[in-house]
Amino acid sequence: QVQLVESGGGLVQPGGSLRLSCAASGLTFSTYTMRWYRQAPGTDRELVADIFSSYGITNYADSVKGRFTISRDNAKNTVYLQMNSLKSEDTAVYYCNAVKGGTSVWGQGTQVTVSS
Repeated sequence: QVQLVESGGGLVQPGGSLRLSCAASGLTFSTYTMRWYRQAPGTDRELVADIFSSYGITNYADSVKGRFTISRDNAKNTVYLQMNSLKSEDTAVYYCNAVKGGTSVWGQGTQVTVSS
């Protein structure tokens, strides 16, 4: 059974940090492009960052460049999102997504709330 399980969300003050993790099972993790999306209430799901299977090439949304870092550990079948200098507008449900060809797998999401 193919599964993605996110963890690491929570409540953090503005300026703080969180690290999200997404553990994959049931797929050849190293061959998939891994993505983090987020969705705030009343908005469309937004692509935050992705990391390709080859060479670890990464891309970021302009809104998170310089603050967020995506990485992957193929030995652990896990992708991470390190989030620093968090702002209230980063509040959202964060979703992990695995993509290869026509296959797309989603996690259940983890809530991140940035508030004082």
